[in-house]
Amino acid sequence: MPKLSQFACCFLASGTLFLTGCQQMIQSQPPATSPVPGAENEFQLQGKIGVRTPQQSGSTFFTWAQQQEQFDIELTGILGVGKTQISGQPGQVSLNSAKTGRIEAASAEELLQRATGWQAPITHLVDWVQGRPATTSAQLQKDQAQRISQIIEDGWTVDLSYAAQARLPNRLILKQSLANGGENRITMVIQNR
Repeated sequence: MPKLSQFACCFLASGTLFLTGCQQMIQSQPPATSPVPGAENEFQLQGKIGVRTPQQSGSTFFTWAQQQEQFDIELTGILGVGKTQISGQPGQVSLNSAKTGRIEAASAEELLQRATGWQAPITHLVDWVQGRPATTSAQLQKDQAQRISQIIEDGWTVDLSYAAQARLPNRLILKQSLANGGENRITMVIQNR
């Protein structure tokens, strides 16, 4: 599997581990936009994720089921080709595909490092897909409806877009500026919640 596909897989998987205790961070207060009280970090998403770096680009379809600290993500290419399964719970994350075999790690960041050589604070993704920052140190911008439209946090800028009056984002663009003037960019389109 190319490193780009592995990055997309690991990025998505590791983002779901925010509340697993794999990394210490200060949790911000949840916004009033939670769809169901007490249902934080319980969701099912389907969509497409694209990754673009100065060296390469690509995309994959995803199905992500999150139940508190446990998750299951399935990634597939066009027409269901190249299926990859990613699962995790506190202290154990695994990626399994026909091309790479099984890769295991204690945390999402470690899995990303092993699979791609990248380091990133991607455990924030569980919060970002729910339209909220992961830490109290995040810089925020809001739209006219008072929904968070941009989060700047831990070296990433996340632009959130919403469909009509929706309270949760349906598109996230994550950007990381590089020292050489380049950029890593991840675009996540959520088609179904």
